[in-house]
Amino acid sequence: MNLDDAIDAYLMHLKVERNLAENTVKAYANDLSQFAEYCEENEVTPAIARISGEDISEFLLVQTDKNVSTRTVARKLSTLRGLFTFLRRHHDLKTDPTSRVDAPRFGRKLPVVLTLDEVETLLNTPDRSSPEGLRDWAMMEVLYATGLRVTELVSILQREVDLNGGYVRVVGKGSKQRVVPLGQVAIDAVREYEEQARGQLLLNAGGPGASPALFVTRRGGPITRQGFWKNIKRYTTEAGIEKSISPHKLRHSFATHLLERGADLRIVQALLGHADINTTQIYTHVARERLKKLHDKHHPRA
Repeated sequence: MNLDDAIDAYLMHLKVERNLAENTVKAYANDLSQFAEYCEENEVTPAIARISGEDISEFLLVQTDKNVSTRTVARKLSTLRGLFTFLRRHHDLKTDPTSRVDAPRFGRKLPVVLTLDEVETLLNTPDRSSPEGLRDWAMMEVLYATGLRVTELVSILQREVDLNGGYVRVVGKGSKQRVVPLGQVAIDAVREYEEQARGQLLLNAGGPGASPALFVTRRGGPITRQGFWKNIKRYTTEAGIEKSISPHKLRHSFATHLLERGADLRIVQALLGHADINTTQIYTHVARERLKKLHDKHHPRA
């Protein structure tokens, strides 16, 4: 069963068998429609049995990044739990991915960011003697240098990168294009990857021209969002970093580290591709909290 069919069956169950009020059913439908749209935009499998807890967690994280209230995020998770409970009871679904997703705590929760040392440790973890390791290192360098969303990162085409000019052109939400500077370290990483690893990865798929994507796998296509997520989790473990790290955490760290060093909030908004500056505002709170902790730790009169 695919996601759209599952949602239709669940909404019919709520309306006919549970006889819920029309407005209540509409609220459920709205939450589920948002999840379906997120899955389509981020190339999450439409097969209901293959949707993972990570897919649901990332959907909720995106809602948080949009400044959706914690209570609303919790309600969306409750709606998804209702859907998968229904599918297990009535359509023989074997597993419930929401069982591995924690409900958000109420109160303002600031994004988790990495320290500079943690970023450095993570970026140095991939084995750059292998094509995959060189690719993953280049991807993480680009992610931290640009603050791209992971979907934007894995969707980059070779022709959209200008290493001489030092920028990458990306297509963000709402098909909006923006140009983001790379920085010299990321430029060098991408150049090394293209020269030494990309052709090796595509060797059995027809060579460097087999795919227009910048970051590829040995199967001949672009690396997936889920694949990159798993790689980062593995590197986190190998690096001995105890924080739970995802591609989005590097985006958070990018924004926070810029603001800590005096970057203008509007510039950070443009780099992140936020339509509303209120979405970017959260990082000023993160930067202030981090600076306060540093002051308390190191100032003799704190």
